[in-house]
Amino acid sequence: MQAESTERIAYAAPRTRGLMRGRAFLVRLLNDIRVFPALLLIPVLIFFILWNVIPTLWMIGLSFYKYSLMSPNERFLGLRNYNDILNDVQVWASLGRTFVWVFAGVSIQTALGFLLGLLFWGSRDMPGRRIALTMLFAPMIITPIAAGAFFQLIYEPTFGVVNWVVRQFGGNVNLLGDTNLAFGAVLFVDIWMWTPFMILITLAALGSVPKAELEAAEVDRLPWLQRFRHIILPNAKFILMLGILLRTIDSFKTLDLIYLMTRGGPGNTTDLIALLLRRQAFEALEFGWASALALILLLTAIAFTSIYLYILNLSSKRQEA
Repeated sequence: MQAESTERIAYAAPRTRGLMRGRAFLVRLLNDIRVFPALLLIPVLIFFILWNVIPTLWMIGLSFYKYSLMSPNERFLGLRNYNDILNDVQVWASLGRTFVWVFAGVSIQTALGFLLGLLFWGSRDMPGRRIALTMLFAPMIITPIAAGAFFQLIYEPTFGVVNWVVRQFGGNVNLLGDTNLAFGAVLFVDIWMWTPFMILITLAALGSVPKAELEAAEVDRLPWLQRFRHIILPNAKFILMLGILLRTIDSFKTLDLIYLMTRGGPGNTTDLIALLLRRQAFEALEFGWASALALILLLTAIAFTSIYLYILNLSSKRQEA
């Protein structure tokens, strides 16, 4: 028995030493300031590669082919899909409407959001402030599909609230069926939904302004306009620009709201570029052409981001100088 126990201890000793060495190596690895962050990034990198890099590379490769579910034979076209898109009048018309949509929507949302955010920031002791903010943020929580269905009922020409009010004054209106009114009617819904987001961004930006500088300006009796120009805006502009950038990118790819409310009509008055892309990909089943258009839109969004960041960096350098 004693011999067997000695043999077991002798056999287990190398395994124990190996486990201890492995544990010590793992502890040193986790304590290494260079290795541990890399280990934390590995799951994120795997997710990013699977869901972003590989589909993007597949889309780029597909954009050079004639690939359609209607005709399963693939055919290499080179740059012909891109040439067809650049010479397509419908693409340019949709892109023009999209730029108008983005510029008008983001501008109005930023202006209203900043003014309302400034109002709430300056009235912290106002009674019912939290309730008012909660009600203002409610549209941002609603999904675009729900908001679109909600406003479809409001705009409905037979029993809708808007047309009922107009009929009291002897008129009649079909907001979603009129080519002159449909674009503005849908844009109003987008503004109603996302102005609270800019209010939230404005409150976050104004909250980053150092209180010491505001108190010093108040002691020096600096006029409010100069206080805003020299203290508030320089400290808040980075977060404001970030909010504008996020809204610009999100507005550029608007699809669900338009698709539910108008399907791009009446005519083509609300046919934005994202809706055209969806129609070519999932109705016409022209995946090669749609992939080329998607890549062009991706590069356009990257250009938007680069311009915003360049302007922000340029203003920061001027301020430091």
